[in-house]
Amino acid sequence: MVKGKKYQESAKLIDRTKLYETVEALDMVCKTSKAKFDETVEVHVKLGVDSRHADQQVRGAVVLPHGTGKTVRTLVFAKGDNAKAAEEAGSDYVGAEDMVAKITSENWFDFDVVIATPDMMGVIGRLGKVLGPKGLMPNPKAGTVTMDVAKAVAEAKAGKIEYRLDKQNIIHCPVGKASFGAEKLAENFDTLMNAVVKAKPAAAKGQYIKSCAVASTMGPGVKVNTAKYM
Repeated sequence: MVKGKKYQESAKLIDRTKLYETVEALDMVCKTSKAKFDETVEVHVKLGVDSRHADQQVRGAVVLPHGTGKTVRTLVFAKGDNAKAAEEAGSDYVGAEDMVAKITSENWFDFDVVIATPDMMGVIGRLGKVLGPKGLMPNPKAGTVTMDVAKAVAEAKAGKIEYRLDKQNIIHCPVGKASFGAEKLAENFDTLMNAVVKAKPAAAKGQYIKSCAVASTMGPGVKVNTAKYM
């Protein structure tokens, strides 16, 4: 695949053999973000675990101190007082069976995070095949299956992100927008990395963090020195 002229110009500024310190790496990402829109900055961390084994899964959620820069739309599955609490907390959509019907009949996905009370999981189970592949299925580990729906809505709106391993044992996560600048991005990056380190499975052997790179949506990757997290 031939990369664009802007990408090639940006790539020349980066030393591919160097491991950059966090702030320096994120400063390079901001400088090489040349698109006409405010690019998202993503972290890609390769871990020394095997995602095929249940006891080596790495998954969780963390609230970034400066958020993601994205407006998050929430859908809460709840009834009665819990539904009322979700509405008061500012959830974009609240419902139960009616929302299941809307998703299945209209192929409706105008939301970014799905939150549910435990008693609603039987209802949502019917949506597993459509929500699962999109990474939208509520999960207790991510804090999206909870009785405290108001707190879950507030956290989602404040910039809570979920991290999980893919099949290549890599975690891909947004940590903000290029317009945030290196300092704020670095604080978000630290928060994410500390959470990933904390989530290290007991069954993981050898080097846990194999490599890490940061990049903007359209920009080249910059390798990060993760020694301080080891």
